[in-house]
Amino acid sequence: MLNNTRHGKLAAVAVMAATALAITSCGSSEPATPAANAGGSSAAAEPVTITVHTFGGGENFGYDKAVETWNAAHPNIQVKYQNLTDRFEDVYLPQLLQRLQAGSGAADIIAVDEGAMGLMKARPQFFTDLAEYGLESRKADFPAAKWDNGINADNKLFALGTDIGGMTMCYRTDLFQKAGLPTERDEVSKLWPDWNAFMEIGKKFQAANPGKSDPKFLDGPNTLYNVILSQEAPKNGNVSYFDKSNQLILETNPAIKTSFDLVKSFSEAGLTAKLASFTPPWNAAIKKGAFATMGCPAWMLGVVSGAAGEENKGKWDVASVPGGAGNWGGSYLAVPKQSKHPKEAAEVLNYLTGKEGQIAAFQEAAAFPSSLPAQQDPAVSELKNAFFNDAPTGQIFGASVKDLLPTFLGEKHAQVKTSVEKVLEGMDQGSIPYDQAWTKFVEAGVKAAG
Repeated sequence: MLNNTRHGKLAAVAVMAATALAITSCGSSEPATPAANAGGSSAAAEPVTITVHTFGGGENFGYDKAVETWNAAHPNIQVKYQNLTDRFEDVYLPQLLQRLQAGSGAADIIAVDEGAMGLMKARPQFFTDLAEYGLESRKADFPAAKWDNGINADNKLFALGTDIGGMTMCYRTDLFQKAGLPTERDEVSKLWPDWNAFMEIGKKFQAANPGKSDPKFLDGPNTLYNVILSQEAPKNGNVSYFDKSNQLILETNPAIKTSFDLVKSFSEAGLTAKLASFTPPWNAAIKKGAFATMGCPAWMLGVVSGAAGEENKGKWDVASVPGGAGNWGGSYLAVPKQSKHPKEAAEVLNYLTGKEGQIAAFQEAAAFPSSLPAQQDPAVSELKNAFFNDAPTGQIFGASVKDLLPTFLGEKHAQVKTSVEKVLEGMDQGSIPYDQAWTKFVEAGVKAAG
């Protein structure tokens, strides 16, 4: 799960706080102990409440049903689940870092986006070693890269994976029909084998929608940039802003420049609605159909359906993304050391990241499981998403993540990402001239990296 909007003072707080702190999270598929099964009896001697904090827009982590199931079966370990904000990098992350540093205020289980895992791995003092509660037995449940990312600098297991991103393109069938374009998902996928073809379709769409108040082809620069970067990074050593020695390579990595240039070309062509992702105007635009397409990792489907509302059910669908597969996002769960109930928190974490917990999250919020047993279950592989015109999302995202390679995300990845994407927003909205944008993009990244 990921949400990326960077505005105001909190973004600056995130950049400063990230140099002092760390965050983590955890996910899995098959519960390792009887206590982790939803139907098991509580292991707590006295009734306890375990708090769980997440982030994300729309349906966010999709834990409502999973928590309800757990609570019904475990009267002595009750879970209190709260999604704090839809903005990870400039709201959730700085607040979490402050609570970890203070030694109080963090939930018993906290979620963290993959972009901040480097930051959290470097600060093991804040997190419980999950191996102390038997969760090292979960290794076979996860792809190797997802498991390895939950190991910190002290070689301790501090987090388990929840979802994995994958990649598709969401589109509004009604807007495509009005523009004279195909609407059936297989035909739409054929329209854009690559980003050049996607650009041409965008121009056709915009020609059919020339008015100032007419819908735009794309939402804005953030989602497009992250989709393209998720494809380009694996072509360039599986790195983005930092190399595997944590040295900043923003200015020299072809993956970054290619992604920037493509976003710039779409913006210059007038194909974007100039919206910053995960802001109230962006959410409102999803609801009223102010744009026709946006890049959609699996978790984004829950964001779209939550923002669009039931009145738009069936108007959205899912097609292949131009240029092949990609992976944007995916999160983890972890137990801070400050938890007063680490054993019980580990049990709940084990359940939420296990097969049943991840299946429930996919059914509720389209968060595609990182758990291999969950991926292989018919409840996932055969699932269709009613909101997205009964798209076979289990099949689509299962194929999308099949051959994914992990991209290294450095310790300060989140800070750099926040800063450079603000430049993209400024470029798209006109406050930064196109001919100055790359220079300012690099300057912002260098400053954020310290």
